[in-house]
Amino acid sequence: MKEKASRLKSIRKLIKSNRIESQDELLSHLLKEGYEVTQATLSRDLKLLKVGKISDGHAGYVYTLPGEDERLESEQIYVQDFLRGYVSIDWNANIVVIKTFGGHADAVSNALDNMNMDEILGTIAGENCIFACLKEGVTGEDFMSALKERIPDLDE
Repeated sequence: MKEKASRLKSIRKLIKSNRIESQDELLSHLLKEGYEVTQATLSRDLKLLKVGKISDGHAGYVYTLPGEDERLESEQIYVQDFLRGYVSIDWNANIVVIKTFGGHADAVSNALDNMNMDEILGTIAGENCIFACLKEGVTGEDFMSALKERIPDLDE
């Protein structure tokens, strides 16, 4: 199966260039492009991309993507959530540990997940700490470089 980021990019492209009315129709398009995904995975992808449905002006509804302004505004909210809650970042092998202020781990983890970083397999949040598992071959330094691209104001 292809990478999640690649799949999300294909979903965006398909929605922009086709009149798609249902998840079944979108699943069919994805299958033609080589993506075998379940309906549950597609639902999560659509939620992550903030895909909505609008009237087609006739008798149905079609999928639509948020505008660029909305996407940039959402990204800024995630960046602010991250900056507001994290205390420190450290790593060892393929595990990154992000310490947060008490009660902020969920918000910081959610922000990190929604940044769609290719370097991360997944995150687990506790009360004041997050564990992020990095993909094979990705170092802590690689992760920090990618994070700083998204959050230039990040202090180490």
